[in-house]
Amino acid sequence: MNISNEAFVLGCSAIGIGIAMTAGIGPAIGQGFAAGKATEAVGRQPEAKSDIMQVMLLGQAVSETTGIYSLVVSLIMLFLRPLLAGL
Repeated sequence: MNISNEAFVLGCSAIGIGIAMTAGIGPAIGQGFAAGKATEAVGRQPEAKSDIMQVMLLGQAVSETTGIYSLVVSLIMLFLRPLLAGL
């Protein structure tokens, strides 16, 4: 079975894109968990709502960068095909 170099790189690129996109699962779970805990905290201490929301939103913004990075890597691999330039 003969596989050209370009076909091999494109196949591995597709696998890499799939793996990179699974990195979006972690931030989604983490953000849902943080929102749930913040809701519980506001329910226990309504007077601290602004502080709780501020910390929660900062944490969610930081955790979202992982999902954004994986999306950027996937788009680069999908459209720019940087590995094909070396063939």
